[in-house]
Amino acid sequence: MNGNGLLAGKTVLITAAAGTGIGFATAQRCLAEGARVMISDLHERRLGDAARRLDVPAARCDVSVEADVQALWEAAIAALGGVDVLINNAGLGGTATVAEMRDEEWQRVLDVTLTGTMRMTRAALRHMQPRGRGVIVNNASVLGWRAQAGQSHYAAAKAGVMALTRCAAVEAAPAGIRINAVAPSLAIHQHLVKVTTQDVLDTLTAREAFGRAAEPVEIANVIVFLASDYASYMTGECVSVSSQHP
Repeated sequence: MNGNGLLAGKTVLITAAAGTGIGFATAQRCLAEGARVMISDLHERRLGDAARRLDVPAARCDVSVEADVQALWEAAIAALGGVDVLINNAGLGGTATVAEMRDEEWQRVLDVTLTGTMRMTRAALRHMQPRGRGVIVNNASVLGWRAQAGQSHYAAAKAGVMALTRCAAVEAAPAGIRINAVAPSLAIHQHLVKVTTQDVLDTLTAREAFGRAAEPVEIANVIVFLASDYASYMTGECVSVSSQHP
């Protein structure tokens, strides 16, 4: 897809950008729009492959580990000279009913999906506030608003990402920093197919008005919009990227 220079001259850091999902598609779109990009991911082999395909710098990071987050920011500043845009894409799902949920399952999903987003946002604000500018885009989910059996931990985490987005946006606005989120319903990629049954995917797809899931690039397009100056008056917003009906 050709770009229009929406991020020309900007530097962008993206978490969970290895593989074939939203993060990788977003990296491609940011590059097409003229940005310099650095990516990170927990999975070192996939990260290396993604970095080679995109021809961008990369650093492994587990967002549930504060030392990893700090090391990523040091690497990003060294590689890019500063970060204008952070895209928080890292998240972890799973399926378990509340009655069957183990503490470890609940904690792991929240630690990666919610607390990991907070850790990255905190580090970003400490970097961006002295510069007087910056943009953060978080990846939430329509499950932050809607109910789905077996997804209480993931839904709670994504609702938390939405609340974090709104509160942090108010705090960051005086420094000229914008913070928004996207809330996709269903975007199909290889990793999701591996961890979700076909029956669940078919059920979720049937709820979509277009009768199909989104392509990762269709979510990435909205992320790029929020990262760009076209969204200059938007902050604290959670934008649904969905064709889902009740």
